[in-house]
Amino acid sequence: MAAVPKGGTIAVTGSAGFIGGWVVRKLLDRGYRVRACVRDVDDPERTSFLKAMPGFASGRLTLHAADLNDDGCFDDIFAGCHGVCHVSHVSDYNDADYVRRVCDHIIASVNRSGTVNRVIVTSSIAAILTEGDIRELVRRPVLYEDRNPDETSPKRTPERGHGYAIGKLIAQRAFSDAAEESGDWDAITVCPADNVGPIQSRHQKNMGPWQHIIEGMLVGKYPQTEAYRPWMTVDVRDDAECHVRLLDSVSVRNGERYIAWSTDTRNVEDVCASIDRLLPELGHDAPEVTDNFPDRVKAREAELRGIWAGCELRNDRMRAATGVEFRDLDTSIRDCVESLITVGEVVPRQRSKSP
Repeated sequence: MAAVPKGGTIAVTGSAGFIGGWVVRKLLDRGYRVRACVRDVDDPERTSFLKAMPGFASGRLTLHAADLNDDGCFDDIFAGCHGVCHVSHVSDYNDADYVRRVCDHIIASVNRSGTVNRVIVTSSIAAILTEGDIRELVRRPVLYEDRNPDETSPKRTPERGHGYAIGKLIAQRAFSDAAEESGDWDAITVCPADNVGPIQSRHQKNMGPWQHIIEGMLVGKYPQTEAYRPWMTVDVRDDAECHVRLLDSVSVRNGERYIAWSTDTRNVEDVCASIDRLLPELGHDAPEVTDNFPDRVKAREAELRGIWAGCELRNDRMRAATGVEFRDLDTSIRDCVESLITVGEVVPRQRSKSP
């Protein structure tokens, strides 16, 4: 299909979110007209930062009310658009039928538009690496776009915590299959890693979860990451840039997916320690990590850390397709912390000063 034209009109679902808000900003920076989809355009807590963007005053950015649960809510919004960045989350990934229904009505709005050339679908690295049996990562440790979890594993169920990964694959396939059937537009999937970086609005500190975990670190509490997995990160600004560049790329094809990550990894306890190293002026009183895993998981800590340490993260395809240069994790952590303090009004716990 044709790439999205420069200066074209792009709809962004989930525009009030952490990733979606940066996608909106990056699109404006590159000269696009943007239709930002939010649940409630009159909610200042979630939309004031969008209305403060330069494009809003000129009319190049417009806000539109849309609820993913309402069939047809995007019909009027997508009409006349050249592209769609579908960033928004559904409310329940454990319900596969619900995930399919939401995808179906968004796809129907794309088809009805008659103008959309490309849809960028936001998925997750969960769709690539989340296994029912974590030992599958030993057998296939290279984490890149062609890797899919073992979907035949009997342990891969929503009841065992895999609903999110399953739902993301359902959405990816629903859009690419529908685009192939239509022949009038294509669907490209972005699989972001753990997004770290600056928030643009106070409400985003409670979203994430990664910036919310950093907020917890600042105020004195943070949990161990699932199965002792290290953070596998991408700066949220780079993630948004990947979305935008894939939107107007002439080299991508329907059904392709691309991982957005820097390939930087860091254990959760080291992320917390980085705050004081990067911002010593803050005098941050770093708490100890809270490990609430059951004893059977704690007994496997060394094994699980070893499995993750043996994984190889690759971003060759994203760099080749977009030319994006990923920020280092230290920059992302520093900017996230400073935004949580200035924008999120988080008050860090500080070390007691000597008298």
